Amino acid sequence: MDKSDITTLLHKHASGSREAIDELIPLVYEKLHQMARHRLNGERKNHTLSTTELVHEAYLKLVQFNEINWQNRDHFFGIASQIMRNILVDYAVKQNAQKRGGKQHKVTLGESHAISEVNLDDILAIHQALDHLEKIDERQARVVECRFFGGLTIDETSSALNISTPTVCRDWKVARAWLNRELGAVG
Repeated sequence: MDKSDITTLLHKHASGSREAIDELIPLVYEKLHQMARHRLNGERKNHTLSTTELVHEAYLKLVQFNEINWQNRDHFFGIASQIMRNILVDYAVKQNAQKRGGKQHKVTLGESHAISEVNLDDILAIHQALDHLEKIDERQARVVECRFFGGLTIDETSSALNISTPTVCRDWKVARAWLNRELGAVG
């Protein structure tokens, strides 16, 4: 997949080209599917939101943003990670509302959480803490969103947010420490 092809198609879409969307789907679908699979991989076995459903919901929301000045493919995937976060949080809220409350427990956000399993209660706890972090340091919140909710690599996050790789590493480390403290995790 050529990054410039995706960027060109995103610009055409922003200019109103419907054909650009048709051409874009096959170029981004696998990466979106990989992001969704990554995010849902550790969920409970009877999770009712499938990887494909998450991809389709995210994609439908992404293509509605036809007035965004897309910087590049990583910008697109960065926004995709934000959308996936919102979809998963909305899903978790609905699931918890059906259960009428659940037990609260401590969550630790470690380095491996960029690729590890997390349940719906954890997603809600992290989402609430991330909202608080966003008020303190929006860039760190975006880094966590890309890494945790989008499953983007350090390099992909760097490109998506248009910041240096060392800055992403530093923000990721500081944000994890802050979030762990905020979530009441030990160690």
